[in-house]
Amino acid sequence: MAVSLRLQRHGTTHRPYYKLVAADSRDVRDGRFLEILGTYDSVSNPHKINFDLERVNYWISNGAIASDTVKSLIAQAKKS
Repeated sequence: MAVSLRLQRHGTTHRPYYKLVAADSRDVRDGRFLEILGTYDSVSNPHKINFDLERVNYWISNGAIASDTVKSLIAQAKKS
């Protein structure tokens, strides 16, 4: 099983809200997941990033692959 760290889209039309999850890469985007690792609100100004970086690092150290978007959001979360 290949684990990926990716965003799940929630919210309504024109008001997206995302959850960062660890999920099996074969599952659909908004489907089953293993663990919720945080949230991301892209509409608010400034953007609100709330990740559990300890758990993110745990999953990455165990072979999980982060999507490109998630990689950039993790870098932003580490700066603040």
